[in-house]
Amino acid sequence: MITITSAEFQRNFGLYQDAALKEPITITRNGRERMVVLSAEEYHRLKRRDRQVMALDEFTEADLQAIRKAEPPLDAAAFDHEIDQ
Repeated sequence: MITITSAEFQRNFGLYQDAALKEPITITRNGRERMVVLSAEEYHRLKRRDRQVMALDEFTEADLQAIRKAEPPLDAAAFDHEIDQ
């Protein structure tokens, strides 16, 4: 990831606009990360990964039954090594 100052970003906006299509650009102000510029494609990809969070009391009994019956996909076994044994 490229890191630049806000002043540098303002001076070379077009350059960094094009660069952000390839990788995120971190913009700093007073030495601190302030914002990140990324392509619209990457933004939409990240937004698709957003998940809705629900409190336990928001689940219906049907929801809870569906969760109890759920089985992980076979390719999830690739992550079994991450489980503490």
